[in-house]
Amino acid sequence: MKFPRTSGVLLHPTSLPGPYGIGDLGTEAYKFVDFLEASSQHLWQFLPLSPTGFGDSPYQSLSAFAGNTLLVSPEKLVEDGFLTAADLDPLPKFSTDKVNFGKVIPYKKRLLEKAFENFGGTTDTSLRVDFLGFCQKAEWLEDYALFRVLKEEHNGASWNTWEAALRRRDKEALDEARKNLSEKIDAEKFFQYLFFKQWHALKTYCNQHGVSLVGDMPIFVAYDSSDVWVHPELFKLDSDGAPTVVAGVPPDYFSATGQLWGNPLYNWDQMRQDNFRWWISRFEGMLEVVDIIRIDHFRGFAACWEVPAGDKTAQRGQWVEVPGRELFTTLNEQLGDLPIIVEDLGVITPDVEALRDDFNFPGMRVLQMAFRSDSCNIDLPHNYIPNSVCYTGTHDNDTTVGWFNSKAGAGSTRDANQIKFERKHCLKYLKSDGDEIHWDMIEAALASVSNIAVVPLQDLLGLGSKARMNLPASQEGNWSWRYQTEDITKAIGKRLKEAVQTYGRDNVFEPVPHQRMLARSL
Repeated sequence: MKFPRTSGVLLHPTSLPGPYGIGDLGTEAYKFVDFLEASSQHLWQFLPLSPTGFGDSPYQSLSAFAGNTLLVSPEKLVEDGFLTAADLDPLPKFSTDKVNFGKVIPYKKRLLEKAFENFGGTTDTSLRVDFLGFCQKAEWLEDYALFRVLKEEHNGASWNTWEAALRRRDKEALDEARKNLSEKIDAEKFFQYLFFKQWHALKTYCNQHGVSLVGDMPIFVAYDSSDVWVHPELFKLDSDGAPTVVAGVPPDYFSATGQLWGNPLYNWDQMRQDNFRWWISRFEGMLEVVDIIRIDHFRGFAACWEVPAGDKTAQRGQWVEVPGRELFTTLNEQLGDLPIIVEDLGVITPDVEALRDDFNFPGMRVLQMAFRSDSCNIDLPHNYIPNSVCYTGTHDNDTTVGWFNSKAGAGSTRDANQIKFERKHCLKYLKSDGDEIHWDMIEAALASVSNIAVVPLQDLLGLGSKARMNLPASQEGNWSWRYQTEDITKAIGKRLKEAVQTYGRDNVFEPVPHQRMLARSL
């Protein structure tokens, strides 16, 4: 799909400000959309919206289809009559600059349960019809709700540790569980209803104000997820349901020992047998909540780095081919020309480039990676092509200010000489004195020929390493950064708008409904 010359901001909703311990889909989300509109930004990019499990990573989700109910706005629940203002108390003393998931999760859970209790007493038949309609439409919902309830009944333990009958999904055991836990299952369905109700309201507001949503689709799912529990045949598991190989990447820019993600890998031969039905459902579901899909780790659709299960690092992995060309051909046949951009960073081989280019998917260019070598580096703006997406940095990078001021240290893949070289090269290339390196990088991204330019909010605000969203291969402090309402000023918006207008990026992406959505509307 051809994209217009436009630009946007990368910000995960959890990073929005607000009094409830975590960013949500309430007032501050709408204020952020207003900022995007005022500064002529037409894209809002974010990380996966799915529910998080252990480690709170949006890339290790409990479901590829469900929504993260931690994002449900308490104030919107009050506005919609699901809660009263008194129900929000007592409000814990939350940090305003970091998400403390350990405190947020029980608070949000209590509010959602209260909303379900109040819903049980409603006489609003239209609301009940709306809820039932959502349940009937979401084919994944029944299994997901049962999975979440069973997981809670087992004190959060992974599904592979449950009793054999539930682990293997024996029909009698599942029927018994549904009967005994029906109210809790209905509650989980209702929580999802609330998320998607609030999300679609926000999406409508975005589209009405010229802002399109760019959603991140991780290529893999977590082992402890409803997807693997419900469809074990679609993954490379042994007879006991344990992974035989897991996902990762070889040693790279971020880690000298590679990254061991641990996700189970797909049984592509099995997926071929039903014409990739699971993937078609996944893309179709995504296209109902976002306007553009960013596929994370796109090179995994050409070949995956398979690491033997049980290894402590990703070093002993090997590349194994994947039928990505068959998959995307099938998706185009079923859904039409897809609005996709791809993360094609890392070890990119000719087969990956061919897969990307043959389907006309824009790849990524990252300015922080531009200054590591000579003028042939593809991340330098003079080497860009229009069908690409330029970023100052990604959620896996340090902030631009943090990157520029970084020093060599433990765990770093850059030594002092490399850092010195990159900094000197950067200043010379950008004709910068370094005083406003974040704006110099932003202007370089906006001036580039890439059809799409995206800037993390941290770079717009000129923040240092403490505002970093994620440090790959690390375990603590990730996914928790939040900004403050007063951080976004009119001056920043005005400066961004002027730059956008200077470089001709004030163009709206017009979302196109996919084929099945069009068919349903006829």
